Amino acid sequence: MNASPWYRVEWDRGDHLALRLALGVGAALVAGFAVLIPLLEVLGVTSGDGAGRTVPLRATATVADAGGAQGIALSGTSQGEVTFAQPDLTQRALLALPEVFSGALLLVVAYLLYRIVRTLAVGDPFVPDNARRARGIAVAVLSLAVLRPLLDMVTTGQLVLGTAVEDQVSVEATFSSGPVLLGLLIAALAEVFRRGTRLRADTEGLV
Repeated sequence: MNASPWYRVEWDRGDHLALRLALGVGAALVAGFAVLIPLLEVLGVTSGDGAGRTVPLRATATVADAGGAQGIALSGTSQGEVTFAQPDLTQRALLALPEVFSGALLLVVAYLLYRIVRTLAVGDPFVPDNARRARGIAVAVLSLAVLRPLLDMVTTGQLVLGTAVEDQVSVEATFSSGPVLLGLLIAALAEVFRRGTRLRADTEGLV
């Protein structure tokens, strides 16, 4: 009886279907809540009244509900909530952009994971395409970690520019080390896939 190659992975049909279902449900939720609903709000299909965003405030910010006469209100202490009574198209787009961007990247991650899962179904994850897919996931996660805070900063600055609350809001980008480390870990995993693929090719060449 021939031994199975070292790179073969035991993966039964039930595990495969369960993981594909989980990825499908997750992708559907992201598509609905992080992409579709914000886009509908931008287009005015759903109610945009009272739309707002949580923002950091300057140390000197002590006023509450500033700027209400302009249809924009600010309340809070170190963290505040900027709200727009009746946001126009530009304001709705600026409010939705970071969330839609994040949702789109998460959908890319879900799709690439789905493609990797399909190779697990045949017990052979060490294929060249999986190394590229894992690198794509790493790039998406790192983009989310770096570009999302920058988008928050830029869009917040545009939202409060020229308003009564502009001097109260601290327009800054806050980065978290967790997503960056996750992206680097996935990049390392992509390298493992690449080396595994090369090792498999070398091993098969000796047969």
